[in-house]
Amino acid sequence: MVGFGLVHYNFPGTLEEFLDYAAETGFAYAEIIAQDLWEKGTDYEAAVDNTRRVKAMLDARGLKVSAVAAQNDFLVTSQRAMESQVERLKQVCRLAEMAGTRLLRVDGGWAKDGVPEEKWMELMIDGFSHCKDFIENENFQLALDNHGLVTNDADRQIALFKAVDSKNMGANLDTMNYRWAGHSLEVVNGFYEKIAPWVLHVHMKDGRNCLAEYEGTALGEGEIDLEWAVKCLKKVNYQGAWCVEYEGKTDSREGYRKGLEWLRKHLG
Repeated sequence: MVGFGLVHYNFPGTLEEFLDYAAETGFAYAEIIAQDLWEKGTDYEAAVDNTRRVKAMLDARGLKVSAVAAQNDFLVTSQRAMESQVERLKQVCRLAEMAGTRLLRVDGGWAKDGVPEEKWMELMIDGFSHCKDFIENENFQLALDNHGLVTNDADRQIALFKAVDSKNMGANLDTMNYRWAGHSLEVVNGFYEKIAPWVLHVHMKDGRNCLAEYEGTALGEGEIDLEWAVKCLKKVNYQGAWCVEYEGKTDSREGYRKGLEWLRKHLG
């Protein structure tokens, strides 16, 4: 699946405008989000119909889906909520397959009142363990994002992978997110090397500083050692898509275009 992709979630405009831009700019892949397929307030049958429509839009533009962002949350306050999240993730997997991929970018969950930090790992292990038989039997892959404050640490991600113990679970590496969460650049570079053998999907993103001081930039214009990240991934023969993400304040389309130029220059 080697190729260059574009991440939808932060792109302005409609899904159709996003797909038009991706195709016209020269991207081969798009990472879409579950909500693109399953719109809020609709049932699963409507989501199936909508997914067929989205697949036709992709095909018409010659685009493939690198992954679907599942938008799941296992940091829940009841067993009933956990069961609901597990079942929903399975349904989103089915929709992703219809859209053309078996790779899901997943979250551990989101910090919230009623779910103390000491419970995070237990709940994530519970949620993903309940998905294990399904993803292995149906050959789906789950790429856990280093996003937010719950899983934005390579050591925690790897500990979770080992606890769930599924050959179909690995990481989504966002090259900026470890830094965003407050880790030093030295630690971030070490994380790239640690997580590389687990990586199933990549967000190439650049920027400066962390947390409230974070500033997004185009690839190559921030403080992230992107070339080192690429080297770590190539060393383990990463074969997935390289997807550009941009969170700068200037024109998004220009930021994504610069990202594609960077990828072409450094990855051919």
